[in-house]
Amino acid sequence: MFGRGLLKGLQVTWKEFWTPKFTVQYPEEKHPVPARFHGRFVLDADKCIACNLCANACPNRVINIVTAKVGTKKYLTNYVMNIQYCLFCGLCVEACNKDAIHFSDDFGMTQYFYKNIPLVLVDRVAPEAPPEDAESKAPADATDKAAKKTAAAKAKGTEG
Repeated sequence: MFGRGLLKGLQVTWKEFWTPKFTVQYPEEKHPVPARFHGRFVLDADKCIACNLCANACPNRVINIVTAKVGTKKYLTNYVMNIQYCLFCGLCVEACNKDAIHFSDDFGMTQYFYKNIPLVLVDRVAPEAPPEDAESKAPADATDKAAKKTAAAKAKGTEG
């Protein structure tokens, strides 16, 4: 029969005409994203211990971490991600054992200028180290010297 393909095409069009629409007015309305969506990175700087596990896990070496030593602890001073090279694979998020870095549901990361592409998550100055008291250090030195003397005496006693 002549026009059979035309009728099938019109049938599909008529059926699709009555289905509910999925489109939204984007800037004003947004669809909810799934829980496993890989969007913009968010870093909780207070949880981060600057262990570099996320930087080492990244296949493209996107993450640059700068630390400062304050006393005996490492302190995160600068955390920058070069997003233009990121695969959004999530290996950095999986590698973090303190859950300091995770994905958000924000997906609008376009930039007009190239200098705005690196994502600076932390940029701060390291705190000053607390001054050590001479009084609190002196008893500790005395106990260390006493411990060394007793260890030396025990070593001499076991040799003879």
